[in-house]
Amino acid sequence: MSNNPHSNSGSPTISIITIVYNNVRDIAYTLTSVAEQTYLNIEYIVVDGASTDGTLDVIHEYDRIIDVLISEKDKGIYDAMNKGLVKATGDYVLFLNSGDTLFATDTLQTIIERGNNADIIYGETKLVNEQREIVGNRRHKAPKHFDWQSFRYGMNICHQAIYVRRSIAPAYDTTYQLSADIDWVIRAAKQAKTTQYVDAFVARYLVGGMSQKRHRQSLDERYAIFKKHYGAFNNFFNHLVIAARLIIYRMQHGKTRE
Repeated sequence: MSNNPHSNSGSPTISIITIVYNNVRDIAYTLTSVAEQTYLNIEYIVVDGASTDGTLDVIHEYDRIIDVLISEKDKGIYDAMNKGLVKATGDYVLFLNSGDTLFATDTLQTIIERGNNADIIYGETKLVNEQREIVGNRRHKAPKHFDWQSFRYGMNICHQAIYVRRSIAPAYDTTYQLSADIDWVIRAAKQAKTTQYVDAFVARYLVGGMSQKRHRQSLDERYAIFKKHYGAFNNFFNHLVIAARLIIYRMQHGKTRE
């Protein structure tokens, strides 16, 4: 879509990267949400892990909006994300994986208009179920001000709701299988000179991903990542705060949300 003749060449280009593997049920929701954007300066990159369930057939129905399509075996989700990142040429990058969607048709327009040209632009996320029904907000509300230390009490910005200037976007550390996105955002934030909260819902996140199915491994990786960035003592104390907040949340709401 970045080569759309009606696009505004003076506006930033957003590289959206979608990772998918054998997800014929959900991929069209993601593709459609990109196709319906009113903002036209989009470079759309789809990285498919050599799907065999009909996912590729659905993807090809959207060829008109896809700038780069990679379909080959990979070594995991973050290896696939790195493949997309290498291909990206836009001013900002957004990872919008299969099943997740942009919140509304004017979401990218909102990001650019309210983003203040910051190195990192972010907003709020709604959670949806497999029937695409909104089931609520994330447990962690996005902070009004964000820097690399903001994750010390938990990942308070959804990966699908954060736009990172490509020039500061690092490669994913593939030694992590489930939580490398947390490490990625923290490392990017360490390089960011400015961040901007847009005070709007910008993503719909499909609950029940791999990190929830392998919850213990995900938690272990998160703990190791936080320890690496914030130090062993601080991380231990921070997790006491996280545990206390989780207990209070469960008492108030009866269940846990991402």
